Amino acid sequence: MEDLSPEISLPLRKKYLEVPKSIKHATGIRIHGKLIRSIIFTTDVVAIRNNDADAIMAVYPFTPQPVITQSITFVADKPVMMGVGGGTTQGKKVVNLALHAEFQGALAVVLNAPTCDETVREVCQTIDIPIIITALNSDVGSRIENGAHVVNVSASSQTPQVVHEIRKMFPNLPIIATGGPTEESVLETIQAGANAITYTPPTIADMMKEMMYKYRNGK
Repeated sequence: MEDLSPEISLPLRKKYLEVPKSIKHATGIRIHGKLIRSIIFTTDVVAIRNNDADAIMAVYPFTPQPVITQSITFVADKPVMMGVGGGTTQGKKVVNLALHAEFQGALAVVLNAPTCDETVREVCQTIDIPIIITALNSDVGSRIENGAHVVNVSASSQTPQVVHEIRKMFPNLPIIATGGPTEESVLETIQAGANAITYTPPTIADMMKEMMYKYRNGK
């Protein structure tokens, strides 16, 4: 479907990170009235402020810290899905981090794949925002039974297949999934049953390298 909406782009802000155009074919997930199709996967505050995605997914490979949650939600100008642990960080700590994320205005919390079902249940009983559980395979039944509202499929090249299997078992379950590096891989994931797509942008360092190359060559 052709996008006929008018666009305003002022000179100093016309450059921004663009998500793959094929994501527009996703049905989207509506959370508290906000329709989410495209989700940029980053914790870089520069990327968070300069992109055209519908939402931010902020998950990182360290123990979650409230000051990081506060910083990201403060900088973001769109909804944030905040990682609160579940891998290295387990138990009551995850519950407390999820509650803090809600207090800081996160749209949803993201639990890592190793999170035990008991922790999922405790988080569900504590907060009043959606729980997104990361899934590496199609074995998600107990996650949903214990309170997860959305599944975030991250299964590398097997993602479309895993999404398809989950969709067959749970026709109405909201599914987020990694879309891969190309427009074609994004479409494949959507056609498999994903409602929304996460996109990992190039690093700011790589973008700076490209910019400096142009500067050095007088462009």
